[in-house]
Amino acid sequence: MVDVLPLVEARLTTALGEPDARAAVTFLGTDRIEVLRFQEGDVVRYATLGMSRHPMADPTAVLADPVKGPRAELVLSVRAGVADTDAVLRPLAVLAASPQVEGLVVTPGASLDVGEALWSGAPFTSVLVGEPGGLVEDLELDAPLDPVRFLPLLPMTPNEAAWKRVHGAQALQERWLANGTDLRDPSRRSVPLQP
Repeated sequence: MVDVLPLVEARLTTALGEPDARAAVTFLGTDRIEVLRFQEGDVVRYATLGMSRHPMADPTAVLADPVKGPRAELVLSVRAGVADTDAVLRPLAVLAASPQVEGLVVTPGASLDVGEALWSGAPFTSVLVGEPGGLVEDLELDAPLDPVRFLPLLPMTPNEAAWKRVHGAQALQERWLANGTDLRDPSRRSVPLQP
């Protein structure tokens, strides 16, 4: 069995540079999840390391395949110096552990909710999972392993999350785009959602 995490960390450092901080969280009955912090100009990025250790399994499957299945890590980008966003480390680790704990398969367009502010004073309790391949390229692994995808997380206010449940991820992203929403602003307000 190949250990994919050194390859994943190498891909992250190639794309984002050397991390300036890292934290590890272990939940009862799960493998350790690390969160790496990367500083680039006025943007700080947090990336999980450990979610891709095992493939995500279909929760309806009788037996989880230990080799085949989608693998992913999560990446959150926010503006530095606006809020104390380092408190997002634990919520990110919770989200990264959700495939092991809850049997979730995390895919683009999905909503992930932590049930509390992502960091102290944050107007967000959930995130929209974006499309991979932009910031960090997929990491191809030897067959039969699926590639590791690096999924960007876009913070959502409770109103945006509720609106997304009704109208869908694409409609919310179009609303953000039409309003010129800065999705990296850690203190931004909800986008106008009335027609």
